[in-house]
Amino acid sequence: MPRRRGPSPGARSITVPPVATPLLADLLRTAAVEEPEREAYVHDDKRATYAWLDRVADGFAATLLDHGVRPGDRVCLMVPTSIKFAACYFGAARVGAITSAVNLRLGPAEQAGIVARTAPAVTVVGDGATLPPGVDTGAVLPVEALKEAFAAPPPPGLPSLDPADPVCIIWTSGTTGVPKGAVYTHASMAAIARNATDMSAPCDRALFSLPFPHLGYMGWVHNFTQNRVTLVIAPQPWSAAGTLRVAIEERVTMMTGVPTQWALLLDRADVDGADLSHLRIVASGAAAAPPELIRRMRESLGVPVLNGYSQTEAGVISGTVIGDPDEVVATTVGRPRAEVDLRIVDEAGRPLPAGEVGEVVCRSPAMMRGYWRDPDLTATAIDPDGWLHTGDLGRLRPDGNLVLSGRLKEMYIRGGYNVYPTEVEAVLTEHPAIARAAVIGGPDPVLGEIGVAFVVPDPAVEPGYMIHESGGALASEVLRTWCTERIADYKAPDRVVVVDDLPVTAVGKLDKNALARRWADLTAADAARR
Repeated sequence: MPRRRGPSPGARSITVPPVATPLLADLLRTAAVEEPEREAYVHDDKRATYAWLDRVADGFAATLLDHGVRPGDRVCLMVPTSIKFAACYFGAARVGAITSAVNLRLGPAEQAGIVARTAPAVTVVGDGATLPPGVDTGAVLPVEALKEAFAAPPPPGLPSLDPADPVCIIWTSGTTGVPKGAVYTHASMAAIARNATDMSAPCDRALFSLPFPHLGYMGWVHNFTQNRVTLVIAPQPWSAAGTLRVAIEERVTMMTGVPTQWALLLDRADVDGADLSHLRIVASGAAAAPPELIRRMRESLGVPVLNGYSQTEAGVISGTVIGDPDEVVATTVGRPRAEVDLRIVDEAGRPLPAGEVGEVVCRSPAMMRGYWRDPDLTATAIDPDGWLHTGDLGRLRPDGNLVLSGRLKEMYIRGGYNVYPTEVEAVLTEHPAIARAAVIGGPDPVLGEIGVAFVVPDPAVEPGYMIHESGGALASEVLRTWCTERIADYKAPDRVVVVDDLPVTAVGKLDKNALARRWADLTAADAARR
């Protein structure tokens, strides 16, 4: 049975005002004036009020102006997820600079490529970062210089900014090749805030688990600041036990994460024994969550679960809301947000009726304005009518809720039949012995492609029930039978590989390219033994 949860004692009731200004730095200034001593960020033993953050953002802005930074110039942040990152982002926005943040989990070549294409006027190099050799980084501010920069007096004057001005470049995680830079404006961020307020408004302390160089932070900081949410940063590097500890110690009212993080939290942390009476809602996003995972979250945490759909290029797209039935939350990603037009289209771009699977396309003021300095790539993503082609497959139910079926490029064709991995993964994770599953298409000389399932056993399963790949393979028929009793037989996986864990990208999403390479290595090794 779900344990009853309630709001923390003395929790404030929030009335969300309309967005008075779409300018990010102005929102911070207003928060600092109206609630100066309210905590804006918490990270480990460090705490930052809105007044402090506003003051150091001014100092960083003055330092950038001293380095000749002007509106439209780029400031590259090679800074770990931290309060320092936030201060730099706000300070850069204050002078009209465009923040381009590098996820330090990316490889050296990927990091160098991002810095090179950014062509920054200033690069801030934080703890654990290495300046890429042979790349024009502009002026370099090492982390040691930030203390002095933050302490600088406010600039005597600031440039006039327009909501249509770009505020940041958010880079994709690069699983399909070179990362692409999605450009967002102040107005885009304001649109995200308008469309996501129902998620953050009920909460005053949110535990944030994504890296800051990600849409989840850079695109949502407008929303967090507008609603005066205290952002509690999860331990870096992220861990399940550490995240649960911080959630309890800081009495957070909201927790966010990607499906992989939620699965690890439920598998590896003592959630059932934790006092989470202060928690009000939890949210999963950035990738499709298996229905069984959503059900486990609801049962273990005992609070409403919000299941959202967003994309680096599209901003916020759809989401469930508090009060949606459990079935809707577990099996859909909700309805399109208020300002989002959404269609399901076929290969020719023609709209499809409810119930038919096709590509999800959307149009909204919250999406990117294009890829950084790449008009040709932008034209392939956004058509002349302004529709963004997400590359995701889905269908609209008669009730208007969206069901995702996977990535267009992940769909495989087995013997002439289309198979959508997300559907198969959902069935696999319903098996009592399976904690997590990922399905890919593998080449086959007869069928063209076959389904290959990588599964992580549930920790509670008795030893020996499953056999690890190092000692043999799990009898695929066990899971094939399970699947064929629930979905079409051609969708059932042909091969099953049991693994200890599933690989993830730099932002915590499942890395299916790594699984494809893993399968290629396994089949090559098997062929060599014959």
